[in-house]
Amino acid sequence: MAHVSIIGTGNMGEAISSVFTKGGNTVEMFGKADADKPITGDIVVLAIPYPAVDDVIAQRGDQLQGKIVVDITNPVNFETFDSLAVPANSSATAVITGKLPGSRVLKAFNTTFAGTLAAGAVGPLTTTVLVAGDDADAKAALIDVISRGGVKAIDSGGLKRARELEALGFLQISLAAGEKVPWTGGFGIVA
Repeated sequence: MAHVSIIGTGNMGEAISSVFTKGGNTVEMFGKADADKPITGDIVVLAIPYPAVDDVIAQRGDQLQGKIVVDITNPVNFETFDSLAVPANSSATAVITGKLPGSRVLKAFNTTFAGTLAAGAVGPLTTTVLVAGDDADAKAALIDVISRGGVKAIDSGGLKRARELEALGFLQISLAAGEKVPWTGGFGIVA
């Protein structure tokens, strides 16, 4: 079993916590009021908006060294809501990796909504979490923890795949914001 620290207590943080606890793992949540509380998890989930990442790294970067750090962000340009806020040849996960060279950074959870993650289903399909990163052992550990929580997890490749995952996440957010799909729906994978 794993010990997981989740930075962020919003809908996604709560949904991710429910998956991990269903699998028998221990979870500690960190909100804005917990700035002085040390991170003790072996896996740390950044369940925060992309614009908040720099503040978290400035405050807790030393505590993230040696940890598996899971980036769930979708770096949407919230001023225009029509593009990603990272260069076309990069990703939020690549930016975070550059700022946390002593951490094992993965991309996951950004292509699911909180409702489908907590429910464990997208319509008739089991919710699937796509996981990308360059550290095979870190990916295997996260995939195991996710799978034990009753949802599917798929190794989506190396860190360079984070860009495509972020584009997929952005598309899903755009569809839901445009009321083309409900926030309780989303993409499902048949495997």
